[in-house]
Amino acid sequence: MSHLNLTSPGSTHADGLSAITTNAAYAESDDSTTELNADSDTSISETGGGQSDEDPGSRRKMAGQSQQQQQQQQPKPIREQVGGLYEENVTAKILRTAANALVGNNPPTAYPEYVLQTGPDAGKYILREASFWTCGFFPGSVYSLVERLVKFPQTMPGSGGKDNKAALLSRLWALGAAWSEPLHATAERTDTHDMSFMIQPSMRVRWEVAQDGRALGSIVTAARALRTRYDATVGAIRSWDALTQHGVAITSLTDDFLVIVDSMCNLDLLYYAAAHTGDADLAEAATTHARTLMAANLRPETDPRRGAGAGTGAGAGTRAGAEGGSGTKPPPPLYSTVHVVNFDPKTGGIKERRTGQGYAAESTWARGQAWAILGYAQTFVWTGEVEFLDVARGLAEYFILRLETAPDSVEFPVEGGVEGGQRGTKGRYVPLWDFDAPIENEAFPLRDSSAGVIAANGMLVLSQALAGRGLAAESARFRDMAVRIVADTLDFSLAAEKAELVFGGGGGPDDINVRDVEEGRTFDAVLKNATANHNSRDHKRYWDHGLVYGDYYLIEFGNRLLKMGLV
Repeated sequence: MSHLNLTSPGSTHADGLSAITTNAAYAESDDSTTELNADSDTSISETGGGQSDEDPGSRRKMAGQSQQQQQQQQPKPIREQVGGLYEENVTAKILRTAANALVGNNPPTAYPEYVLQTGPDAGKYILREASFWTCGFFPGSVYSLVERLVKFPQTMPGSGGKDNKAALLSRLWALGAAWSEPLHATAERTDTHDMSFMIQPSMRVRWEVAQDGRALGSIVTAARALRTRYDATVGAIRSWDALTQHGVAITSLTDDFLVIVDSMCNLDLLYYAAAHTGDADLAEAATTHARTLMAANLRPETDPRRGAGAGTGAGAGTRAGAEGGSGTKPPPPLYSTVHVVNFDPKTGGIKERRTGQGYAAESTWARGQAWAILGYAQTFVWTGEVEFLDVARGLAEYFILRLETAPDSVEFPVEGGVEGGQRGTKGRYVPLWDFDAPIENEAFPLRDSSAGVIAANGMLVLSQALAGRGLAAESARFRDMAVRIVADTLDFSLAAEKAELVFGGGGGPDDINVRDVEEGRTFDAVLKNATANHNSRDHKRYWDHGLVYGDYYLIEFGNRLLKMGLV
């Protein structure tokens, strides 16, 4: 069980069916942890988002008003809180990378994965082999912008009149096709569980927006390929074929059966394909898998500010919670997550629990918790089974609890953050990379901005689900918390190096260029401060960087708000 550290200074320690997917090609970790070939550590120490170099203690003294106090102010409209989601900068960066990364790589055999914040290669996307689990997110980012431009053209600022918008849409369609076409072959793979992450972000938009039958066919093919990894004895889908780290070698397919909590986000693929084909077996495998992980990968938790056995659900003891009353369910049990469970495939029993990318087996890796929130919220939307709704609520509440009980060193002062010119703070709602890992640098605690935006997507799905059941107050709570997380992420981690579109006089798709807002200041990713893998045992460690799926889920969050009519 993970434990909250309450002794740190100042601490108290729209679519509900969106395109999602899960991870890991070959023996590599779901989130990229089981590299078979050792790479040197990539340590990125610079933090983004305009953080200051001052001592954390003096930072706290300078911060006249904390984020918790700021929450008591009259909330601004959601669009004002998250305006950066819809800036031209986002489209410009995706468009530039989509074009530039195809040079000498068309058709692509490598896909954008991360952007270093320091060093000689800083600012430019590092590409990863097409077999890697993250290959679907960059094409997905392109197609998320396609979907936005088709359905919500008024939200694409700076794209000018109808001719410019038509040219931009044409360019995005063409670039999306270039990046997604090779993924049709990927849909046939049976050596990975990451089929949804690889296939759905692009193919689902191609089907739903353009009625591309081949894209739907690849979705169904991918789902059936994923189904081959299901084992009835275990009652789950095998996630990884192997886990190899320093001092760790789990490689047997007959004695070991590795399942990771991230796999919850692959189930959406199975449900979607089942709904389109009538193949109930796909959905049944997904539901059984979800129930198996409830028993194996979830740990009951309590809110130490309330005491064991006290209410820990919506609003219980939290800085920004609703007070209950009408429109809320009884507080759910809280849950943290175990990243990796190794089953015995002969008996279905649990052999061991460990982590692949988190700090320790008993810690709560922030992104694993985020995957679980999103995955269980989606599973409830598909099944209507209340047990999944309650698990999603408990996972989300625990994520919020850990944000709000993090040490005060996570907050940084910011001018103009509060009405009246008072000094506010930023950073509390950008999660630490692992909620239980020691903070190695109090001045700049290591974050994972991608975990925050993934969790925020899950909370929006959860908010919709609760609203549909007439639970308005709790629905509003998760909606508001999702917005708060993303707003704080934009304040803290949005790269200061921005880009803009330049439309030529010809009016065609080839007349669109991208330039830096400040000449010579380039950073390909939208967000900084992600941590792909900081596990001390892993062969490839890299942290504090831009990350392709952080940007994808940021763009998707903007689309969800639009579909829900919230902006």
